[in-house]
Amino acid sequence: MKGAFPEPVPVVVIGSGVGGLSTAIVLALAGYPVTVVEKNARPGGLMGGYHRKGFPCDVGVHYLGALGEGQILRRLFDYLGITDALDLERMGRGGVIDRYIFDDRVFDLPEGLDAYEANLRAAFPDEGGQITGIMARLRGAAGLLGSAGLLTGEGAEAGPSSAFFDLLGDFLDGLGCSPGLKAVLSIPSCWIGVPADQCPVFYHHMALVSYLLSSWRLAGGGPEMAAVLIDRFQELGGRLISGNGAAEVTTEGRTVTGVRLASGETLTAPVVVGAVHPAAALDLLPEGAAPPLYRKRIGGLRNTHSILGVQAAVDADALAEIPHNIFRIRREPDGSIVDMRFLQARRMGRKGETLLSILGAGRDALWEPWTETRTGRRGPEYAALKKETAMGMIRDAEPILGPIPDPRILDVYTPLTLRDWVATPEGSAYGVLRSGDQLFSAALLSKTPIKGLFLAGQSVLAPGVLGTVLGAFVAARFILGPKRYRAEIAENLK
Repeated sequence: MKGAFPEPVPVVVIGSGVGGLSTAIVLALAGYPVTVVEKNARPGGLMGGYHRKGFPCDVGVHYLGALGEGQILRRLFDYLGITDALDLERMGRGGVIDRYIFDDRVFDLPEGLDAYEANLRAAFPDEGGQITGIMARLRGAAGLLGSAGLLTGEGAEAGPSSAFFDLLGDFLDGLGCSPGLKAVLSIPSCWIGVPADQCPVFYHHMALVSYLLSSWRLAGGGPEMAAVLIDRFQELGGRLISGNGAAEVTTEGRTVTGVRLASGETLTAPVVVGAVHPAAALDLLPEGAAPPLYRKRIGGLRNTHSILGVQAAVDADALAEIPHNIFRIRREPDGSIVDMRFLQARRMGRKGETLLSILGAGRDALWEPWTETRTGRRGPEYAALKKETAMGMIRDAEPILGPIPDPRILDVYTPLTLRDWVATPEGSAYGVLRSGDQLFSAALLSKTPIKGLFLAGQSVLAPGVLGTVLGAFVAARFILGPKRYRAEIAENLK
């Protein structure tokens, strides 16, 4: 493949999230000398989360799918060499992974496609034909999700059949689903930040099926996963530079020569992987290094919505650990989702206390007065609004969780927090919007027209840990070239 680097050469990876570290490990296993650079003092990106007063607080890794023996994410993790180091807790043993709470019904997402079908039929007894049609497509997606082509990254380039790129809303309407059934089935598209009327069926099915196959929590949260990936990368001889981000991707014409860091140090490398938002990667290039049409294409991509996150410590006697996730959902009469809150209550961190995590819509307009001000300089009014908003979200959760006396707010992050922390435009939670009208523009972002510059991260292939890790393998395939990739990596993943 033109532009590939099948012989080991120095590589610099910009960004230490799931995508950056996974790509770095794959390349290090192939013998490439790899340096990962991270602008923040604490590496890990959204995966890394943070600690507050003895609690590990997650931002981007609340649970994982398809980690059972032989399943797709498990096989990718096995190749990376990190599975045994992760302290994993399987969800769904009590029959519930996610509980969807609507105004008019409660629906439980269980483990297994058969159990999911049974729950759908019990909840919607008059829609047997629609459910038969839905389950046929989900079982087809399950087969694709475990196929050798998608598993090795090669199938990601060719993509699934065109039918899988129908829009979810059109597909459900075409089956004649009631608004209630449509709402239940639309939740997984919300997981990846794409409304049902814009979401290609493939992305919805990949997300839903991965969690139906098996769902898992990390006992130590996202920070544990970040530490495991970092340890593995350094075990392979990789170099990690944190607190000193990339200031510029240096080039000669349209060929990469390395990375200049914020400190002024220059890392010489013919291969650079931007494991950040594509727009952020382009901003690091000198004027003229990227073709104008490519800049226009990337600059025109719309992003997913932002989120607002609350982390609070609650007395365990008032709020016990809940072994499943809770989604509080409000929908329109036609089944469209208009608002969704994610709630998780876990016994982790300080003894006698439960960590309550609530995620909701970013409510961008609230934070507009501070959009031009950076972290640490937004003042007491911003802090007071964060606390007021957080308390409102906690009180809104009480009809579901019960009274929550004296919650101790550990942290509140806003769209501005995400924007400044991981350089995602407007605080986008899931990067580039994988909508039907952007499929062509967002296709194969791994490879760029600048020789030696490749992209990884959640925007490249699909959001979520599975989509991001798959994207790392796709990026590695472009770098190694198909022949070497097939011989050394693909054969070991089948």
